Amino acid sequence: MSQKLNINLEVSKRINQLQLSVLLQEQLSLIQEIFSYGIVGQEALLDLLISRRILKKVHISCLDGTLFQILYSSDLLIIQQGLKNYFPNGLLEFKSSFDLDYKNLQKLLQNYDYQEADRLTHKTLCNLVGLENDKRNWLYFTDISMIPSDDLLMIDLLWRIYSREKFGFSKQRQIWLANNCNWNRLWQNIGWTFKNQPLRYPNEFNWSLNAPSGHLPLFNQLRGVQVLSALFNHKAWTN
Repeated sequence: MSQKLNINLEVSKRINQLQLSVLLQEQLSLIQEIFSYGIVGQEALLDLLISRRILKKVHISCLDGTLFQILYSSDLLIIQQGLKNYFPNGLLEFKSSFDLDYKNLQKLLQNYDYQEADRLTHKTLCNLVGLENDKRNWLYFTDISMIPSDDLLMIDLLWRIYSREKFGFSKQRQIWLANNCNWNRLWQNIGWTFKNQPLRYPNEFNWSLNAPSGHLPLFNQLRGVQVLSALFNHKAWTN
């Protein structure tokens, strides 16, 4: 049996395993292994992504985000051209119902530029409540209810799928609820404090996938708990 046939069979086997896997760490390990097979593996991953997003239109998940990000790192022209042809603006095409264009946020997140994505997220939330021409560039807790649910969920979805489900407002909310809504425990769990002292922005925060779950986005972390409490109780999470 030729080496090429062996590789094709091994890649096919791993693709099947990937499609059946529901564990994020196992998915990542399989994707990295398949990617390491070079053009055969990377084309198989691209075909899987096209099948999921364009042919089958399955519900988007961090598996899609991970596939896209890892393929985006490929130095093979055929892979880069495939991504450009099938996903010219990233995985998500935004409907006209969104007043704001989320292409820039998506691009930052798919490139792991979490610090700039955090700044843009903050700016976007301010714009959503009408502060784009205001001198104030932060949110009061009374502003939160004015954030449209669709926009809040879209921002959260982008953070989740391009961080392997590590980041996002819903992730922070999940951790908060799991700790009986105890703020000090939340800060400790998501790494916003060190030895009970709040981290200083921006250098003491971790802007990578090595950060604790829920570490990002920051969202008014210096302005007490009222704003974050209002966000966690936003109607978007319960509708």
